[in-house]
Amino acid sequence: MANGFNKSEIVMFDDVLSAFDDQLVIAKACEKYSLGSDQSVERMGDRVWRPQPHHAVTYAGMDQTSNFGDITQLSVPVGLGYHRSAPGTMSSKNLRDPSQLTRYGQAASMKLSSDINNALFTVAALQGSIVSKRTVAATGFDDVAQIDALMTEIGAPVENRRAFYSPRDYNNMASNLAQRQTLQGKTQTAYENALVGDNVAGFQLFKNDLSYRLAAATATGVTITLANQRYVPVSITTDASGNTANIDNRYQTIGITVTGSTVKVGDAFTIAGVNSAHHITKQDTGQLKTFRVVSIVTGAGGTGTIQITPPIISADSSPTRAELQYQNVVGVPAAGAVVTFLNTVTAAVNPFFVKDALELIPGSFAVDPEDGWQVLRATTDFGIGITYARQGNINDLSVKYRWDVDFGVGLLNTEMAGIQMFSQT
Repeated sequence: MANGFNKSEIVMFDDVLSAFDDQLVIAKACEKYSLGSDQSVERMGDRVWRPQPHHAVTYAGMDQTSNFGDITQLSVPVGLGYHRSAPGTMSSKNLRDPSQLTRYGQAASMKLSSDINNALFTVAALQGSIVSKRTVAATGFDDVAQIDALMTEIGAPVENRRAFYSPRDYNNMASNLAQRQTLQGKTQTAYENALVGDNVAGFQLFKNDLSYRLAAATATGVTITLANQRYVPVSITTDASGNTANIDNRYQTIGITVTGSTVKVGDAFTIAGVNSAHHITKQDTGQLKTFRVVSIVTGAGGTGTIQITPPIISADSSPTRAELQYQNVVGVPAAGAVVTFLNTVTAAVNPFFVKDALELIPGSFAVDPEDGWQVLRATTDFGIGITYARQGNINDLSVKYRWDVDFGVGLLNTEMAGIQMFSQT
């Protein structure tokens, strides 16, 4: 059965499709991962477990008889959690002007690509666990150099690092650069175009029109309720019937006591006595480890439990092989250890990440023209499927239109992503 689209409508669809990828600024800065064929994805419930990079354990000496042990492979669930649609209705009077539909298609393309960018941005902004707290406004090199140091000292990959700055923070950086004495090279570009440049301190920098303002933490007198709240990585769990299931090791639930107000999702904090460790050498960086609140499990005020990322893997007190592999801190919280919040002033967050850590997963869904609507479907060069469908209403001679995309977002390692905030107290 023919779809019955006229030539101008097919040209309009092709034009929208060709422009779509250009608008995926954040999407092009992360990795794309395909779940496989539509049939297999449906049978997997639109979800698959992705392996995380292995960490090895080494021992001294020639004789390793007592050091052989199981290798723990951690994995992360990723799936298709987003479906966005741009629907609309046009009357028979509107349709006298064919450009109406073209303009709406262009607007739909811009909004849907923005939805994809925003989903990636929000996941990185709320779950990235490396936190750079700056007490001054954005100045430029020193800001980026700090996040470079934070990532490098824990052994995060030095290649393919990306950072997205809000317009005001980015322009502050450009202003600082533009005020240098010699107007040439990056300095002249900053002055003429408010452009910092592609590469600063090992990062590709982007001015981002999306914005997420993280509210200041309001909880006071927050302490750890129980001592030794460490996390032991486990790749799978087995039930009483012998069935196994994967475990997501990016998060940990800890107990806290709050004296005043409440803890909220997104809050960034450190714990007294818990330093970050280099992921490979396991050496103490001498810096407090930063954490994020991912969800409130029981009670945001008083005594309760919260889910945090990353987990506290200390590899002390007769550690398991898995703890030795994935150790990320030196020291465990003592009972009553003080929690210090880093987001002290409401401000825009500027996410940064290693490209391999943040993934966009293109999705799919079935739409059959035989069911009574006309459909155009295509996949962009970046792999995102776009569906354009329309259906007429004989009651009032109007036509309904919709543009749809289906996708997922996965942050495979929260310790390879983070945020920078400025003008904090």
